[in-house]
Amino acid sequence: MAATALSACGSDDGPPTLNWYVNPDGVDTLTALAKSCSTDQYKIAIQLLPSGATDQRTQLARRLAAKDSSTDLMSLDPVFVAEFANANWLEQLPDDVAAKATDDDVLSGAAETVTWDDGVYAFPQWANTQVLWYRKSLAEAAGLDMSQPVTWDQVIDAAADNGGTVGVQANKYEAYVVWINALIQGAGGDIISDNEAGKDAKIDIDSDAGKDAAAVIQKLADSKAAQPDLTTSNEGTSLGQMYAGAGEFMTNWTFVYQNYKGLVDSGDITQDDFSDLGWARYPATVEGEDSRPPIGGIDIGVGAYSKHPDYALEAAACVTSSEAQVDLAVNEGLMPSRTSAYQDPKLTEAYPADLLQLFSQSVEDGGPRPKSAYYATISAAVQSVWHSPTSVNPDTTPEKSAKFLRDVLDGKALL
Repeated sequence: MAATALSACGSDDGPPTLNWYVNPDGVDTLTALAKSCSTDQYKIAIQLLPSGATDQRTQLARRLAAKDSSTDLMSLDPVFVAEFANANWLEQLPDDVAAKATDDDVLSGAAETVTWDDGVYAFPQWANTQVLWYRKSLAEAAGLDMSQPVTWDQVIDAAADNGGTVGVQANKYEAYVVWINALIQGAGGDIISDNEAGKDAKIDIDSDAGKDAAAVIQKLADSKAAQPDLTTSNEGTSLGQMYAGAGEFMTNWTFVYQNYKGLVDSGDITQDDFSDLGWARYPATVEGEDSRPPIGGIDIGVGAYSKHPDYALEAAACVTSSEAQVDLAVNEGLMPSRTSAYQDPKLTEAYPADLLQLFSQSVEDGGPRPKSAYYATISAAVQSVWHSPTSVNPDTTPEKSAKFLRDVLDGKALL
C-alpha cells in the first residue's frame, strides 16, 4: 500500500504518474508497454494484482468503492466490466473513443465484453478463448477425425478406451463456471437471461441445456478418462498430462501452444513430442450443434475517480493498440482482440496459420459468461451447487442450482 501511494504521488515538478493495475499474465510485456506508452505529459506505472480473478476483483472493488483516485487504469476480466460500470466505477468512453475502441476491426466476441447499458466502458486488449488441445497419436488410435467437429461424449470415450485422459478446469473457482457456461451455451441455453434486470434476471439454468451440461460433467467424473485431481483441477494441472502415457484431450486457453513450444527449447519434451500436439475447436455439448467456445481475456478500464481521466483514456488506447496486442501475442501467448493483429507478420511467423484462424474464429463464435452487475454473486452461487463435479447429476443439479441462485439474488439465502 505504501509503495502504491508513493508511486501515485510523483514529483511536484514532473508529469503525473498513472497507476495501471494489471493481472500477473504477461507482466514483462505489459511493463514494456507502460514504458513505451508513457509520454512527456504522464508516466505509466505498473501495479500488480493477485493471481486469481476473484481476488483481483476484490482488490479493485475495494479501491473503487473508496473512490480511490490513484486507480487510473485497470486490467479487468471481461465479466467484471458490467458490475463496475453499473456501480459507476468506470469512466464511460466518449463517443469518438468508444467508436474506435469497438470498431469493425475488433472481433465481435471481444467488443461485446466492454459494453453495458448502451455505453462502452473499457478497451478490449487481449481476447482469450479455449480450444481442444490433444495428442494426435491418441486421436488416431481412437479413430477420431479431428478435421470434423467432435463432441464431449466422443472425446471422453476416445480417451477412456485408449489409455488417455481428459483435462478440464473443475476446481471450485471461476474457471469451473467457464466450463459449465460453455457446456450450457453449447446446448442452446444460458445460465440467466434478461441480464440487465439485475437481481430480477430470469434463471434459465434448470433447462434441457442445463441437464445436457450436467450429463457431460457426470460422464467425465465417472469415466476412466477423468484425471486424478479432477475436483481440484485448474489451467496448469493438466498441462503435464499431455505427454504422460497415451496423452490427453484438454480444453484450455491460448497460452498452451507457447508453453509446450518453450518445453522443446528447455529440453523437457522433444520436437517429435511437440509435433504430436494437435488442436481443434472446442467440443460440442450436443452432436450436430455448434459449440460455444469460452471467451476470456482482459479489457482495460479507466477509473472513474482518476485525477487524470483524459490522460488515462489516451494511455488505455495506446496499450490496447494493434501493435501492443501483437507484442502480447508473440511474447506471452495472449491473443489479440483485433483482426488486423492476426495478420501481422510477427504473429504469422510465431503461430501456425490454422491455429491463428482457430483462435480468432473461436472468439468470434464464442459464448460470453452472463453479463450482469451481479455476476460475482451468480458465479459463486453456481460454484456452490455444481462443485464437486463428482456430485453433479443432470436430474437434480440444474434444478437445485436454479433454486439456490434465485434465493441468493432475492436475499433469501447466503453464499
